[in-house]
Amino acid sequence: MRIAIAEDSVLLREGLTRLLDEAGHEVTAAEGDPERFLRAVAANPPDVAVVDVRMPPTFTDEGLRAALIVRDRWPDTGVLVLSQWVEERYATELISGRPQGVGYLLKDRVADVSEFLDALRRVADGRSVLDPEVVAQLLARSRHPISGLTAREREVLALMAEGRSNSAIAHALVVSAGAVEKHINSIFTKLGLTPAGHDHRRVLAVLRYLNGTQVP
Repeated sequence: MRIAIAEDSVLLREGLTRLLDEAGHEVTAAEGDPERFLRAVAANPPDVAVVDVRMPPTFTDEGLRAALIVRDRWPDTGVLVLSQWVEERYATELISGRPQGVGYLLKDRVADVSEFLDALRRVADGRSVLDPEVVAQLLARSRHPISGLTAREREVLALMAEGRSNSAIAHALVVSAGAVEKHINSIFTKLGLTPAGHDHRRVLAVLRYLNGTQVP
């Protein structure tokens, strides 16, 4: 994979670069400033961009706004936000516009290198990767929850957002795989997600819930 990095911490930026090099990937750019990062992406679009949230000059949301620009201008480039913070407004915007090729992980909760590299591969392949804590905060603050979903279905949704398989969800909830399948099919039906959209129905289900809206 070809990867561009936007991270203002020199140690983390250099560490990510070395880690990715050793894993056989090409780091096309590693910048500590969002403007230089965007210029580098424009000059040589990568497969995936790894972006921190809080970057210069104000260290608030410059990185996440840069991630949104990448999503808009270079739709073939996956975006993986790697941060210490959950910026709710921009996180929702990031994942709701287009469900493919996007991820949001919290730095302190990345358990190991293989987990991080796997997340990168999934984002590059057009899938989604959301940290459970990100999902939990967004769900907790959703102003328009869909009343038609049961408590169990909401639990299944949160685990779906983490990218877990049916068997992994069954293990986490201590139920059968068949029960999980029934819950997921029920969620799809209630949210109006038809089989025609099968490729991303799991992601779309989570996004519909976060947005508090159903498909017409």
